[in-house]
This record gives sequence, C-alpha cells and structure tokens, in this order.
Amino acid sequence: MSIPVPAASAPLALMLALLAACTPTLDWREVRPTGSKLVALFPCKPERVTRALPLAGAEVQFELLACSADGSTWALSSADLGDPGRVAAALDELRRVRVLNLDGRETASAPFVLRGATPHPGALRFEVTGRRPDGTAVGETSVVFAQGTRVFHAAVLGAAPAAAVQNFIDGLKLPG
Repeated sequence: MSIPVPAASAPLALMLALLAACTPTLDWREVRPTGSKLVALFPCKPERVTRALPLAGAEVQFELLACSADGSTWALSSADLGDPGRVAAALDELRRVRVLNLDGRETASAPFVLRGATPHPGALRFEVTGRRPDGTAVGETSVVFAQGTRVFHAAVLGAAPAAAVQNFIDGLKLPG
C-alpha cells in the first residue's frame, strides 16, 4: 500500500535533499593566538606564521593566523609591544599600512569596542577599497584594538558575505 504524499510536500522534500547534499563553505572554529587571551572564530583552519617586523619604532614579533575560504582571506595578527606608550602609534600604523598595501582608500571608520580590550581611541573598525597586486579591485573590513601592550589586527579581504564578516568580528572574544 502506498501512502499519498501531498503535493505541497514535494518542494520541501526536494529542498531537504538539496540541503543534505550541501557541504558548508565556511567551517567555523575557535583559534587562540599564541601568548594571548583572545579567542577568534575562523571560518577555516588558519596557518600560523611568526616573524619579526617593525612597528611603532621597534622590531616586534608578529604572529599571523590566516586562511582562505569562500573566495576571501581571513586573518588575525598580533604582537606584544612591551611598552604601553607605543600602543597608539602601533594601532594607527596598522591602519595606515592596510590602506597603503592595498593602494587604496579608507571608505568607512568607526570606534571598535571589544569587551576585555583596553579602551583606546585608536581601536577602530574600518573599510578599505583598493587593488590586489594583479590590479583587480578588492575590499577589506578590518578591526584594530589592544589589550594591555598587545595589539591586534583582524581582517577579511575579499567579497565575503556581510553576515560572515560580522560573525568573524563578533567571534573575537577576550575575558572580562
């Protein structure tokens, strides 16, 4: 004996079958930068690279966590400056370098407040439009902030959906 299936159920069954066949493009996971209390939520498994770079008048050890997913690059860099007097200059420099590296311009900027971060006027969320090395147009959403003498820069480079970018930024957590 067959059981009749209402016609309205056919589209629902098709939709459920299609959803079951899909794999998520973004596979979110928590990641902790070395030596930091920050927890970041990445949509892919980031590679971890450490190198010495100049920042705010001194060479510092930077850790970069980065991965690519859904056509965008997701990144978080951090460095301990060891001197609270250099934090303002470092946050400003991190912001200016993004504009220069993309040969672009800042199109939006707003204060960025993260619970547990050290309140600072240089803590910002900003948007940059610019060009990749091959000349194609690209956009980036970034945040810069500090906790004590450690500075952070989180960014999404590319045309990621706004909800995914917001999830990445909202996934930045500090205790406190």
